Amino acid sequence: MQAQEVLRQLRIPELDDVRQYMRGFPTNALVGVGAFAAITTYWLATRPKALKPPCDLRVQSLEVAGEANARRSVLNDSDENITHYYSDACTMYEVFQRGLRVSNNGPCLGSRKPDQPYVWQTYREVADRAENIGSALLHKGHSKTGDKYIGIFAQNRPEWTISEIACYTYSLVAVPLYDTLGTEAIDYIIDKATIATVICDVPEKARMILEVVGGKGRSVKTIVLMEDFDGDLVARGQESGIEILSLKEFEALGKANHQKPQPPKKEDLALICFTSGTTGNPKGAMLTHENVVSNTAAFIKITQGILKANNKDVLISFLPLAHMFERVVESVVLVHGARIGYFQGDIRLLMDDLKALQPTIFPVVPRLLNRMFDKVFSQANTPLKRWLLDFAFKRKEAELKNGVVRQDSMWDKLIFRKVQASLGGRVRLMITGAAPVSPTILTFLRAALGCQFYEGYGQTECTAGCNMTMPGDWTAGHVGPPLPCNYVKLVDVAEMNYLAANGEGEVCVKGPNVFQGYLKDPDKTAEAIDKDGWLHTGDIGKWLPNGCLKIVDRKKHIFKLAQGEYIAPEKIETAYSRSDPVAQIFVHGDSLQACLVGIVVPDPDFLPIWAKKKGFEGSYSDLCKNKDVKKAILEDILSLGKEFGLKTFEQVRDIALHTEMFSVQNGLLTPTLKAKRTELRNRFREQIDELYARIKM
Repeated sequence: MQAQEVLRQLRIPELDDVRQYMRGFPTNALVGVGAFAAITTYWLATRPKALKPPCDLRVQSLEVAGEANARRSVLNDSDENITHYYSDACTMYEVFQRGLRVSNNGPCLGSRKPDQPYVWQTYREVADRAENIGSALLHKGHSKTGDKYIGIFAQNRPEWTISEIACYTYSLVAVPLYDTLGTEAIDYIIDKATIATVICDVPEKARMILEVVGGKGRSVKTIVLMEDFDGDLVARGQESGIEILSLKEFEALGKANHQKPQPPKKEDLALICFTSGTTGNPKGAMLTHENVVSNTAAFIKITQGILKANNKDVLISFLPLAHMFERVVESVVLVHGARIGYFQGDIRLLMDDLKALQPTIFPVVPRLLNRMFDKVFSQANTPLKRWLLDFAFKRKEAELKNGVVRQDSMWDKLIFRKVQASLGGRVRLMITGAAPVSPTILTFLRAALGCQFYEGYGQTECTAGCNMTMPGDWTAGHVGPPLPCNYVKLVDVAEMNYLAANGEGEVCVKGPNVFQGYLKDPDKTAEAIDKDGWLHTGDIGKWLPNGCLKIVDRKKHIFKLAQGEYIAPEKIETAYSRSDPVAQIFVHGDSLQACLVGIVVPDPDFLPIWAKKKGFEGSYSDLCKNKDVKKAILEDILSLGKEFGLKTFEQVRDIALHTEMFSVQNGLLTPTLKAKRTELRNRFREQIDELYARIKM
């Protein structure tokens, strides 16, 4: 009675009255109310939750006490840099042994043949094969204290990694070779490192080595081949005093002469990674076990609270194992007992491999991201499709800004599911490095793919990375704070007006991931590492207010124009590369000229779409020959240059269009996809001269 009296006083209808009241509603209204309630309940239950960042994203790095202009990761409890993450994994040998233990002898390395599923080798099988190969190397006279450098000349495949682990098991040093260096560089590396044994994948590479080092008195004594070969190759080897064995024979030799593992110490050399550079001979960066493990540990520490790598993860391996970026990612996978699936060796079949493997971890480079971006937009080939794509992107971008990363929104189901499925449908982490990526492209793909997507920055000399974006910070246009394994400081570059006092300058790195110097090259080593142990990268950086680093310029490749203005062409190319129709650009100038010119390679996928909007139609080749199309592209890049803040003398005066991409294969890019400026200048000398002649008319 008291309750009824309270309800009556508050003028709230009793339950029977409510039922009677609702019965008076029209049926369609009741359905609407029910639907609204259901939708609200579903939204409350499934609403996206933001990932919790590992730190306050407004303060991502801190100043280091006693080190002027230097900063460190905020994730470290002190100024001490991290050297390892797991106490039982302080060398690369221990990294694999830990993976063997935590995997419960699960799948380790996998490969596939066309139209076939992946076939896996277990951790135990990999360990046994590594011991057999390592024992055979010792039987051939290699040792930690003597002949310790082992050449590996192959594409990514399980045998590459097994050979590498074999080296680590017996304290030997892997020296990766790659054919894009050219025969002269391979000859130089073999001679510089005095390599006696080279493990190759295919007979063609063995023939290349025989041609390069053929003749008595050279260091190479043994070539081990993963693939089948004929007797002619053996005979050619004998003529040069080189024994040629199959990997199967080599493993049998090691099994018959098995030796107990001889694990390395953390300060021992693990790899000699030769960097191509843009000029001169390659330089052999000497990397210790601690160098690689500390870089690996830093990545794990940054993602520990969110990614939580485990033995269920799967990595797709297609970026060259001869470079450190891929090597560090593989170390992260192996230390957790997870699996690595290798692509078939043909980049054109990568999408098929992704669908078959369904990886969870996918390291990429900007060139691939550009292709993915262009492909998505090329499929939005009507105004309605383009509007829907833009609208869906804006909705997901809004979630990103609030820290939400997911693949189950309405927009994922309607718009982005196809692109996610093209990568296998299970990717939860991507990381890009090796070269700058457009902020526009990075932001779009972060939204479209709905996975944690990091950008790293570094170079071989600091093992791989020295900076990486932080979980939860999905803004673009910077490379994040320093990794927990190193400090980063900026030093003055007065001639370019970059001053550390203004938070700008050359990026320098110090920590356990910094290399030991270049093999047998003290002069080059002294140029790279100063007396206080700081690695000078040659890149120009700027600290952002939140403690992240933005790469804004390059110290090298600076030249003067006729009036004396300093020009940094890579900064200009970065600005112009944001143009939709531009795939690649080379900016040229010298002290005999008063202005700059450029060679532009239009994007073959995007140019026709862009040109059509401007009123031009035709094939890719026809559009590249169209003077009005060239004029429109020039206007577009000049507009972008102005937005970027380029000075008048930093803008190109004219351009020429070229239809063939700059590539490693045609000698215009290094294996790490950096421009070979001397080769580009020589290749386009005629077009450059024509441009300047036209300007003077």
